[in-house]
Amino acid sequence: MDAQELLEKYAQGIRNFGAENLRGIDLQGADLNGIDLRGSDLTEADLSNTNLSNARLEATDLTRANLSRSKLNGTQLSRVSLVGANLSELVEGTSVNLSWANLSNADLSKANLKDANLSNANLDSTNLNGAILTSANLNKASLKNANLARANLTDANMSETNLFEAELSWANLNRVKFQQANLESSKLRAVSLSLDMSCLNMKNVDLTGAILDSANLQKTSLQNANLQRTSLRNANLTKTNLTKANLQIADLTDAKVYGWKVEKTNFTYAIMPDGEVYEPENYQPEIPTDNQQKIETITPTTTRKIIKTDKAPEPVGPYNQAIATTGQMIFISGQIAIDTRINQIVYTDDVTKQTEQVMTNLEAILTAAGATWSNVVKTTVFLKDMNDFVTVNTIYAKYFDPENA
Repeated sequence: MDAQELLEKYAQGIRNFGAENLRGIDLQGADLNGIDLRGSDLTEADLSNTNLSNARLEATDLTRANLSRSKLNGTQLSRVSLVGANLSELVEGTSVNLSWANLSNADLSKANLKDANLSNANLDSTNLNGAILTSANLNKASLKNANLARANLTDANMSETNLFEAELSWANLNRVKFQQANLESSKLRAVSLSLDMSCLNMKNVDLTGAILDSANLQKTSLQNANLQRTSLRNANLTKTNLTKANLQIADLTDAKVYGWKVEKTNFTYAIMPDGEVYEPENYQPEIPTDNQQKIETITPTTTRKIIKTDKAPEPVGPYNQAIATTGQMIFISGQIAIDTRINQIVYTDDVTKQTEQVMTNLEAILTAAGATWSNVVKTTVFLKDMNDFVTVNTIYAKYFDPENA
């Protein structure tokens, strides 16, 4: 069945198109509210800008289909295959049912999935950057290596969710339920987590610059975790395992620490529960492995760290990507729109994409230095054409919290 035949039958009032072969069909922009496509093959179909609200799509094959900017309000997508599909900028997806769906490697960036049911769904390596997932049900979902940076997860249910190596930095995690979730090796930089996170697996997690004031981390495993510059004021760390964790410059004021495990934990310059700053005798920073931070001691009390990462362009002159002094100030060299994959300047005619590339390069260097955008105190921007100011500033503003910038 081709697109013209389907649309003609739909216009006649027919709604049942189950078990049809619709591979590669082009239905972009169509209004198919309430259509029944259960069990159909829609592999690589173009459904962009399509209204599929209240549609029945259970057990449908939508592998690599394009549903960008479509409407899925109340749509039934249980057990559907959306492997590698494009659902970016989903306009309306409120209350969509994606339980048990396979969304691995799909693009859901900036999608509106408020109140969506994603329980038991496979979202491994899925891009959910900037997605709206308020009150979404992600119970027992798999989000291994998924990108949830800057996503809004307010009131979401992530109990028993597998977030191994997931990216959650700068996400809104207000009132998220994390009971029995696996957060091992995940990235939670600059997030606010005043939540019940007791008894969780958070080994090797990156919480650089996070705010965990009054959080309940009782009996949580934070072995080898990076908590540099993290605020843990009034946090419950009773029987928490912090073995080999990095808490440099962290704030532990009034934290409850009875029975915590702190073998080989790095508390350098951290504010301890009693308000005293921890200053170890004869402190010498560890020399990292290749491709990380190189440390050169200048005086017994001053260090100079050369920041280097292969995720940002190599310097094109006699300078480094960044220099950190005494672990307090980081000076980052100017960046242009070089893509490290091809080592060339890209998007020469698109100031928006060039700005995004520059910000990506800067973010990679900040991360390599153990910092986040929330730590930035001064920037300098050079514009060739001041007519581009509004465009550049709009992209630039996405990376900074107006209240703290």
